[in-house]
Amino acid sequence: MNWIDKLERRFGRYGIPHLVNGLIIGQLAVGLFILIINWKLALFLSLDRAAVLSGQVWRLVTFLFQPIWLGSVLGILNLFFYFWIGNSLTRAWGDFRITLYLALGVLGAWISAFITGGASASGIYLSMLFAYCWMWPNQGALLWGIIPFKMKYLGWFELAVWVWEFVRGGMDTRLSLVLGLAGFLAFFGREVFDWCKDTILGYKRRRDWQNRNNRW
Repeated sequence: MNWIDKLERRFGRYGIPHLVNGLIIGQLAVGLFILIINWKLALFLSLDRAAVLSGQVWRLVTFLFQPIWLGSVLGILNLFFYFWIGNSLTRAWGDFRITLYLALGVLGAWISAFITGGASASGIYLSMLFAYCWMWPNQGALLWGIIPFKMKYLGWFELAVWVWEFVRGGMDTRLSLVLGLAGFLAFFGREVFDWCKDTILGYKRRRDWQNRNNRW
């Protein structure tokens, strides 16, 4: 029994029902409010260290509703994609585990914000995508509702973007990128490490075998 199982046995009743639905509906509602009524609302949602320390403690929660889908023609489709992913994880894990998973991401964002000055929720939502791709890599889906693909390819693409931003960014950006994936690292970090180790060892064994046969 791992540490997650132990926590679930003791605190399982504290899982938040329909948590992903609430986050996605909040994302949609806030985004529409900003687009249609008043864009200045966005200024009061972000996770900003100075603002929190000055008394605006609501930002510790409201940054989760700062729309990550605005600025893209396909933003609404992306939002519903996260809705599908999040609910799939909830069905597989249950309310407690998805709550814990997202709470770890929130904690990572808080730590990042108080060290660097600010953080966003994009890494938390991205961690749900990585979790889905890791658990069901061969699951088929339709890109933009048209092009069929497997989730593992989307996962590799998003990982490449993540690595690119990590390499190009400063220390504050790198810290935010890593801590935003706190839930994924806590749930799957050991599995990912073992997979990477086995992949590298397998490659070395194949290379050594080829080198030995090439000598003959």
